[in-house]
Amino acid sequence: MKSRNDIEVLIEGRRYTICGFESDEYIQQIASYINRKFAEFKKKDYYHRLDLDLRNVLLAINIADDYFKTKKKAKDYRAESQAKDKTVLDMKHKIIDLQEKEKKDEKKIDELEKELEDAEKKIIELETRLKQRK
Repeated sequence: MKSRNDIEVLIEGRRYTICGFESDEYIQQIASYINRKFAEFKKKDYYHRLDLDLRNVLLAINIADDYFKTKKKAKDYRAESQAKDKTVLDMKHKIIDLQEKEKKDEKKIDELEKELEDAEKKIIELETRLKQRK
């Protein structure tokens, strides 16, 4: 079982102690992400005219938007991956079927070559008998 970590992070210039079971690096990544989002907002003209509550709500909406877009991308990638896996599996089955057909065709060719050889021997035998009768 993972142990609980208390990690100190800096968000918007303020220190926070975050308690969690994730690694220090992971929690620092989250803090960095939130700081980048704040930095994006600060670049907007309207940011400084908004009150603190609205800024935080817009930040939460933006983070949720990122989350749902990423979740949809992941779902699309999984669907694409599954479709590709199915295509690869279908191709493998087709290759196996073609290999089996090739073996059957090679066997049939061997049989026909044997029949041809036997037929040629029979022709020679019959020609020899015919010559002996004459």
